[in-house]
Amino acid sequence: MSEVRLTAEPRTEFGKGAARRFRRSGKIPAVLYGHGTDPKHLTLPTIEFARVIRENGRNAVLSLNVDGSRRQLALTKTITVHPLKNYIQHVDLLVLKRGEKVTVDIPLHITGEAISGSLVNHDLDTLSVEVDALHIPEYLEVSIDGADIGTQVNAGDVELPEGANLVTDPEALVVAVNEAPSAESMEAEADTEGAGMVEDPSETEGSASGDEQD
Repeated sequence: MSEVRLTAEPRTEFGKGAARRFRRSGKIPAVLYGHGTDPKHLTLPTIEFARVIRENGRNAVLSLNVDGSRRQLALTKTITVHPLKNYIQHVDLLVLKRGEKVTVDIPLHITGEAISGSLVNHDLDTLSVEVDALHIPEYLEVSIDGADIGTQVNAGDVELPEGANLVTDPEALVVAVNEAPSAESMEAEADTEGAGMVEDPSETEGSASGDEQD
């Protein structure tokens, strides 16, 4: 994944009121920290940052130009989104240095189709991987093309970039190819569930509880 250039500005105002003013002016409050450096309080351009995340994912390596100073590499650590209005409230950024490794969650892309009559179950959407900060893949591919019923792919089976280390448990199940249930078995299961339902005594005419209330 290549570096994405972004301009940031230092900020000296804090608190909810200042945050609202920043957001109204099209900026997101952010903080940059890591490697023993003092935290830097910044603002990021809302539209540009949202575009970077949308097009490159949260693992995009940012090359920040802070107030015209030397560019600083950073990785998005946390994005806080308003739970109801769905706008970005705050961003935490982690200082990066060339050549270092970071642990990130990388999306899994399942490709291909298993054999006819199968049902594919996805258990994991991402894998946690330690990888060179400047060579984070956008996704990891898992092919199930032509896979037979009974096929299972564990985290340890997924191919990683050279030099990357798996952090997720290698035995964790990623995807399983099972036999698709027949219409008859689904109908039988529904009948069994229906037979196991207990009628609510309060809705039964002439129930003991009803007699007591009378």
